[in-house]
Amino acid sequence: MEVRIEESWKAVLREEFDKEYFARIAAFLHQEKREGKTIYPPGPLIFNAFQLTPFDRVKVVILGQDPYHGPGQAHGLSFSVQDGVALPPSLQNIYKEIAADTGCIPPPSGNLERWARQGVFLLNSVLTVRAGSPTSHSGIGWQTFTDAVIKTISDRKECVVFMLWGNYARSKKPLIDSNKHLILEAAHPSPLARGAFFGCRHFSKANNFLIASGQTPIAW
Repeated sequence: MEVRIEESWKAVLREEFDKEYFARIAAFLHQEKREGKTIYPPGPLIFNAFQLTPFDRVKVVILGQDPYHGPGQAHGLSFSVQDGVALPPSLQNIYKEIAADTGCIPPPSGNLERWARQGVFLLNSVLTVRAGSPTSHSGIGWQTFTDAVIKTISDRKECVVFMLWGNYARSKKPLIDSNKHLILEAAHPSPLARGAFFGCRHFSKANNFLIASGQTPIAW
């Protein structure tokens, strides 16, 4: 199947696009559209994380679960919202931890494209959602695809930082070779975790690892 995705990703994921499960994902999304359902993020932004962070530039992976399901929020980057949209609670807590950990005060916008362009791959495990219906696309096959993405990064790259927040993200740990990469685990930044995310210091730990492996740190 021909998929419009950034060329370096197309090269390493070509086999996935030819598999039956991926054709089923595409068929499901086409059917939703035919039925008049609104899907987030908009079609051109489904692979936005791949577009903004080419495979050869990936230095950090932050794994989310499901796109935001409200209008104007999701744009294909985990935890990120478009300019002008109020910061969701999880992102507010991420910004608080960055300030406490690094002393840097993040800008007021929740648009994390600035991270993506530095090599932070903001991957949701499920890449689409029906408007107003959280996890509505969690059973259509996206996890098979994104598991393959995570394993491809682990197998074909060296010295990548994987940030796994919450039990769902941590369940992906077996896909990652801990001998080659740094795996950082913490509670989810959601307020539902009652502050257990705070103090994880993942942002300074990631930068220390990147510097030690000869890479440029991230300007969080």
